[in-house]
Amino acid sequence: MEASTRAVLTAALAALMGVASFVVGFDALEHLGELPVVAGAILLALAVAAGWPLLLGLPNVLGSAVVIALGGAGAVVAVTATRGQPFLRELPIVIALAILLAFVNELARQDGRARLVDSVSGTVAGVLVAAASAGWVAAERSPSGTALVVSGAVALAFASAVSVVPLHSWHAPAVTIGAAVLAGGGAGAAMQEFGLVVGGTLGLAMGVLVAALHALFDRLPALRRRAAALTVVVLPVALSGLLVYVVGRVLVR
Repeated sequence: MEASTRAVLTAALAALMGVASFVVGFDALEHLGELPVVAGAILLALAVAAGWPLLLGLPNVLGSAVVIALGGAGAVVAVTATRGQPFLRELPIVIALAILLAFVNELARQDGRARLVDSVSGTVAGVLVAAASAGWVAAERSPSGTALVVSGAVALAFASAVSVVPLHSWHAPAVTIGAAVLAGGGAGAAMQEFGLVVGGTLGLAMGVLVAALHALFDRLPALRRRAAALTVVVLPVALSGLLVYVVGRVLVR
């Protein structure tokens, strides 16, 4: 999968998360509540789980994928079931249980447990990435939740789309971050629930994230495999959930 294709798909996924949040406010869909955002977050976690072991070349692909899927989906369910701030207070428990499950997964291996440290650390890292998608649900419940999620999603979509523009050296990340700041600030102002500062800060976070992930993963040989490429597509969207929530928690009252 080409870098441009991955960037477009990431932008599309970010836009879908924004749409999922936006439709929550429609009277005709009021009975669904936050279900569209919850469903989107669970799908993000499962998509991360599907390709993360292949992306990192972990020795026990199936076992690691199951642990990551359970940890990520469990995190979303835990945040959804939590009432009252802070919405992420049950998240450490879920992650701790997933880490224990990662060790159980290693004990169940019948292949001599080669590369044990790589397998455990890679699986735990995947759990953390997948669990970050629960941040979208927490952000949706925050004050000005829809505006927060939509602004973050717009900034992420623009950053992803711009990240593959062929520029030299440091110009590429600078343009990516700049586009995200402008998009986030514009979306925040358009939503009329917070000013340019919050939207711009969201954009800055999204831009830095996309630029960093682009530099880290864009040239990995594992991207020739479809599942690994899918995980790289989903990765910025999953991680952004936690960033959006943190920015909203700090700056939006």
